[in-house]
Amino acid sequence: MELPVTNSGDRKTQYRIKTKNLSYKLCPRDSELGHFGWWEEPHNRNKYILRNVSCEAKPGEVTAIAGPSGAGKTTLLDILAGMITRVSSHVLVNDQLMNAAHFRRVSGYVTQDEALFPLLTVEETLMFSARLRLQGGLHKAATRVRELMKELGLEHVAGMRIGSESRRGISGGEKRRVSIGVDLVHNPNVVMIDEATSGLDSASALHVVSLLKSMAKNQGKTIVLTIHQPGFRILELFDNVVLLSNGILLHHGSLQLLEERLKFSGHCIPRHVNVLEFAIDVVESLKIDSEVDDTETSETEEEYCHLRKIFSLANEVETQTIYPNSRFVEVFILSQRFYKNVSRTKQLFTARILQSLIAGILLGTVFMNVNNDPKKFKLQTQLGFFAFSLTFLLSPTTEALPIFLEERRILMRETSRGAYRVSSYVIATTTVFLPFLLIVALLYTTPVYWLVGLRRDFDGFLYFSLVVWLVVLMSNSFVTCFGALVPNFIMGASLIAGTMGSFFLFSGYFISKDDISRYWIFVYYLSLFRYPFECFIINEYGGERGKGRCLESVEGECLLDGNGFLMQQGLTEREVNRIFWVE
Repeated sequence: MELPVTNSGDRKTQYRIKTKNLSYKLCPRDSELGHFGWWEEPHNRNKYILRNVSCEAKPGEVTAIAGPSGAGKTTLLDILAGMITRVSSHVLVNDQLMNAAHFRRVSGYVTQDEALFPLLTVEETLMFSARLRLQGGLHKAATRVRELMKELGLEHVAGMRIGSESRRGISGGEKRRVSIGVDLVHNPNVVMIDEATSGLDSASALHVVSLLKSMAKNQGKTIVLTIHQPGFRILELFDNVVLLSNGILLHHGSLQLLEERLKFSGHCIPRHVNVLEFAIDVVESLKIDSEVDDTETSETEEEYCHLRKIFSLANEVETQTIYPNSRFVEVFILSQRFYKNVSRTKQLFTARILQSLIAGILLGTVFMNVNNDPKKFKLQTQLGFFAFSLTFLLSPTTEALPIFLEERRILMRETSRGAYRVSSYVIATTTVFLPFLLIVALLYTTPVYWLVGLRRDFDGFLYFSLVVWLVVLMSNSFVTCFGALVPNFIMGASLIAGTMGSFFLFSGYFISKDDISRYWIFVYYLSLFRYPFECFIINEYGGERGKGRCLESVEGECLLDGNGFLMQQGLTEREVNRIFWVE
């Protein structure tokens, strides 16, 4: 089957992956705190995860990376898959330096954790992945999905949802096979799987590894996987084994060679224990023969630097990303997927609608007719209504943070594989959210606008509704932005709360622009509260109607009209005329 990122001549390309004296050092940026991990303990910054590892994965063979927990298996697989490029040596693909961006698009990498949408069915999950990564339209994608579900034994759960910890769905083994199918759907020439048999029973594990072995043998694919404790039957399917311990390579070659090394070291393998399992238990005896002099690393660096100069031009040409679909098709497919997720999140959908409707009614009754009753009217009271409205509209921002943090893993995986553009994802999510947020905005503004007694003009109501609509859209965009920057919900919620508090302080409600110190004025211009707050007061007090409206008077003499109040807020007549488009 044709790969989505290459022409038809590349589909028969075979890939041989090779490393020599590969070392990888832990960096603070690789921790859970991401870019905020600068305060980590100094002794963790120079820890080697891999040290002088030389291995090779050939086409038509299954290469297994084994070792005890913490041996560096997943790190090595990440490097071979092009997910980690900052290493002290280099990875060669077909005797050329790896172009990580291009290699990620022509390969399939299945991570240990299942990053799947819990509300989609098995068939929908594979179908959306196929449509995004395959050329040829809906029919070709459907054909490929049917073939893949049959190969992976997922036909009986095709209509079941993936599920999550709180919502029951398919079993763990079935979910693992779906994750494998998502990255096999475009029929890649290189397949890498982290913990291929994790969560599977013995029969399912054997079925999956047998399928991979068949792909390697019949289609010439390069298969690399990590495994912890394989059974006898699975072990026979491996062509080569890479044995690691504490980041050091202990063995690279066939199981027969490993068995000979163990016997040469004086070990006797029990009958009920397989060779690999026994080797993991006696890794200390193999370490002595696997020590590599650190001086080899510098020599290897010179060798790879020479190769970098030779192939740098070719890599620059290959870096240009070719996507399987046009931008319009990407937006259409992503919009369909996102709509299914949103429409099936009925609890959040219902809660947000009821929240807006009830808040609009309650807030309207609190400030009822405060604008039309001379006995009740106070300028500060109405400004308080505007300020509280913005606080309410921007306060539910953190509720969407966990949802985006979960989606971020899928977004990063799919975009790193070249499935679609990030801009297509932004356009698709915005397109789906717009009508939903419009409903939320109208359910809030319809009762509150007329109960409070704001401008008795329909055009004023439309403008007020438009501003509220943009505010709720801005709040969702704001949390998406922070969701892309923070590593977890706790840090995201703390930063959003602190930032929102700062923005509210400099909105113009508590302190006017002229009274803000010069070194804090930048927060005033960045404030998300400032601009909609100005729109509210301009809509209410601006225009020709504002000139004849008295806001403060003493003994029948008007001291402050609408335009005068806007000038007090630091709004010039030019700004008012630019924003105030209804009269």
